Amino acid sequence: DGKNPERVAAGLKATINRPNVSDEAKQRAMERLEEMGVDIEKPSRRTAHGQLGEQRVLGGYKATLKNPHVSKEAKEHAHDVLEENNAI
Repeated sequence: DGKNPERVAAGLKATINRPNVSDEAKQRAMERLEEMGVDIEKPSRRTAHGQLGEQRVLGGYKATLKNPHVSKEAKEHAHDVLEENNAI
C-alpha cells in the first residue's frame, strides 16, 4: 500500500465521527480499524484538541468584548458565555 497506517487510522476515525457519513460507511471504517488492530475506544489526542478548541472559542468571546465593531448585544452574549465558563 505504501500508506502511513497512522494517517489511515486517523481518516477512518474521522469517518466514524462525521455526522454526514452513512451508517454503512461508518461500519466499514470500524471493521477496517479492527483489522488494523486499532482500539477505537481508546482515548486519543482528540481530548486535547477538544480542550484546545474550547480555549480558542473562549478566546474569541474575550476578543468580542474588546472589538469596537461588535454590537452591544453580542458583547453581552460573549460576557454571559465567559461568565458561565468561569473565564472572566
